[in-house]
Amino acid sequence: MAIFNEPHGRVIDANSGSVLRLLGIAAAAFVLVIMLFAAVARVDSGQVGVLTLFGRVTGEVLPEGVHLINPFKANHELSIRTQEIKESASVPSSEGLVMNLDTSLIYHLNPEKAAEVYQKIGPNYMAVLVEPNLRAAIREATASHSANALYTGEREMVAKQIHDQLTDKLGQRGILVESVLLRDIQLPATLKSSIESKQQAEQEALAMNFRLQKETQEAQRKRIEAAGIRDFQQIVAQGISPQLLEWKGIEATETLAKSANAKVVVIGNPKNGLPLILGQ
Repeated sequence: MAIFNEPHGRVIDANSGSVLRLLGIAAAAFVLVIMLFAAVARVDSGQVGVLTLFGRVTGEVLPEGVHLINPFKANHELSIRTQEIKESASVPSSEGLVMNLDTSLIYHLNPEKAAEVYQKIGPNYMAVLVEPNLRAAIREATASHSANALYTGEREMVAKQIHDQLTDKLGQRGILVESVLLRDIQLPATLKSSIESKQQAEQEALAMNFRLQKETQEAQRKRIEAAGIRDFQQIVAQGISPQLLEWKGIEATETLAKSANAKVVVIGNPKNGLPLILGQ
């Protein structure tokens, strides 16, 4: 609709004002929708969200899920899941020998210190903080042990020493150490051969000692058995007298005389007076 303005002699289109108002409402609605989308923060499972406002870390940490936040704040996700670092390094022993050691570090980010880690270290904290400290801890731990000990019985002690050192250093920076695993230790070929030969000799010596102990026990058993037999014979000999033997002979003669078998009885044995019984 057009309106004539007589004092000024101009024609004003009334529809132009409505169009401008509609455009303003549409622009405001568009900005409102964008701000609503920006105000919704989604944090995936196993992550935490660190909020920043115009590049400054606010210190707020969002757990997993959907959250309404200030639309001017940005959400940066960090993983709090258990992670593994595998490290293969050439490390020295206490004698100065160089060994190849394969190590695994199991760790995860402390959710309560996620904002501090993001602010002071950054999202690439594994390469900046964890890996260098792991290498240093491995070298420090192996340098205080001999190669023979590392190859045989002190691996768990070395792993515990690395674990304790990393727990102290990384725990203060927001990284929690779960475990340290020594997967493999590779010694120089000559040293490995000498250690294995020594172990074989020790095993053979232990086997020989076992056999000697077994033979000693068997000899002791036989001595005890012989002593028992000797004591038994002495006791039996002390209980047997000529009178007892004569009486047993009489009993045996009576028993044989009563039997139905044919026999010849000779009276008058000069030794003990017992009859002699001759078979059929």
